[in-house]
Amino acid sequence: MVRLMSNRAKIRLFVEHPLGEEQSVPLSREAAHYLFGVMRQKTGGEVALFNGQDGEWTATIVEAGKRGGVLECKVQAAPQQDPPDLWLLFAPIKKARTDFIVEKAAELGASRICPVQSDFTNSERIRQDRLQAHAVEAAEQCGGTFVPPVDALQKLSAVLASWPEDRDLIFCDEALAGEGAALSQGSGPVAILIGPEGGFSDKERGQIAAMPQAQAISLGPRILRADTAAVAALTLVQTARGDW
Repeated sequence: MVRLMSNRAKIRLFVEHPLGEEQSVPLSREAAHYLFGVMRQKTGGEVALFNGQDGEWTATIVEAGKRGGVLECKVQAAPQQDPPDLWLLFAPIKKARTDFIVEKAAELGASRICPVQSDFTNSERIRQDRLQAHAVEAAEQCGGTFVPPVDALQKLSAVLASWPEDRDLIFCDEALAGEGAALSQGSGPVAILIGPEGGFSDKERGQIAAMPQAQAISLGPRILRADTAAVAALTLVQTARGDW
């Protein structure tokens, strides 16, 4: 729930409610506190709403209270814009850096965010609800109309064992640093795999190498931290195969 400086409404909210002309939208207690307690909005004020499906709508505040409120949609300010079919698989790291990866993945146009537990992953659990909230905040901040879902933590080996036949897997291999393995051109569903701070095990490398959908690439001459690698890889794939 943040401000966006543009000719559209300056305050943007993600809501889990249908949006359309003259549609009434009830506010959660949290959203009401933000609008009326933090942002000091009053009846008649305008707010930009999006739900990940119906684009962005300019809505007017028709009821304002400490524990709730009601907005009414007036006009669609922007159409729904979905990102390419691009997944990000990454091994969770320290809390703040994992938050960073999720936020940047949402901003850079990932359509799904998939935390995976590899053999060398340091973290054995995540707060899925907290990471999903970070994805929502990132979409509010960057003016997007889509919020990528954040999956529950899954074993990398299990994810790879059931990998879709039609989805390419871009394996960012730190062992190739400096060797210049370039991203091949292509289209269709794609995913990026970023490893943990300790790299991949021999077993995992063998499983990935046996996948016909997988391509190992280098992210340049230097070994990058996991959070930096996620941003670099998303930028690379979006430039080559995405909507940039």
